[in-house]
Amino acid sequence: MKRGGKIAATTVVVAALGIGAVVAHDPYVLVRAHFERQRVRAGLGHAQVEAADHRWTYAFGDDAPADAPLVVMLHGFTGSKENWYPLAERLRGHYRLLIPDLPGWGESERKPGADYGFVAQAARVEAYIRMLSPGTPVVLLGHSMGGGIAALVAARHPREVARVGLLDAAGVRFQDNPFGRDVLAGKNPFAVSDRASLARYIDTVFHRPEAKPWIPWPASRGLIARRRADAGFEQAVLDRIGRGDESFLPGDEAAAIDQPALLLWCRQDRVIDHSALELYAAKMPQAAKVLLDDCGHMSLMERPDAVAAAVVALIQQGQPR
Repeated sequence: MKRGGKIAATTVVVAALGIGAVVAHDPYVLVRAHFERQRVRAGLGHAQVEAADHRWTYAFGDDAPADAPLVVMLHGFTGSKENWYPLAERLRGHYRLLIPDLPGWGESERKPGADYGFVAQAARVEAYIRMLSPGTPVVLLGHSMGGGIAALVAARHPREVARVGLLDAAGVRFQDNPFGRDVLAGKNPFAVSDRASLARYIDTVFHRPEAKPWIPWPASRGLIARRRADAGFEQAVLDRIGRGDESFLPGDEAAAIDQPALLLWCRQDRVIDHSALELYAAKMPQAAKVLLDDCGHMSLMERPDAVAAAVVALIQQGQPR
């Protein structure tokens, strides 16, 4: 082998060993790399901002016309901004997009002992919106826990929210199911500590087999380690949003939401039972109601085309065609 070829081969080997060492030390790097590929594929940018005394990390899409509506998307409990990427792919170019990791979650800042319940997060989201969309109300979408937060923001800060969409949203006393009973009993049904509980978590939030993410080893090891480390934080959040005084505050305050609204659920949701849709609808008679079939809690990932159509209808509601 020529000298140049030997150097090139040695470089490849050294690089591979270096990558292997990094993965061995922190296998979650594979999850982060996958998230980065998803973001690039969705055509989204990546940025950070300081708002409400926290550093926010967010994805954004700004390739729509400057006067296009701005859509802000809030993820759910144990979720992250990446959950919205399938929907973002369908909306980008038509609307401007902001997709944050909520404070405490994902890549955004978490402060020891801070409150990350519905009320505190709603105040932070309002500050985030004012900073990034000053003087211009947004279309606010929230999924699961993020739906409860979005309901409070829309009810309490109508000048910041032009339209609101609640997807499989928490914040009302829905019909009992195993997930809800476990939460009220002080458990975390989403807890992940090993491969079996990771599989159970995925089976709980997804309905369609083809929609369930495949997480190979060693990425699964990194994800399990991250979730195990977050166990205390997750329980503290559930204490506030799942079984504390503010558990049903979003539903109570939803009657103050006068903006055009969307309520979207999946019939096979095993987390927030679809009975929650009618509970919210009783407080928000102006809301369009969409109940999708053949999907579970992750409607935005399992049925992104149908969710995108519903969101577009919400945005265009009352606008000249």
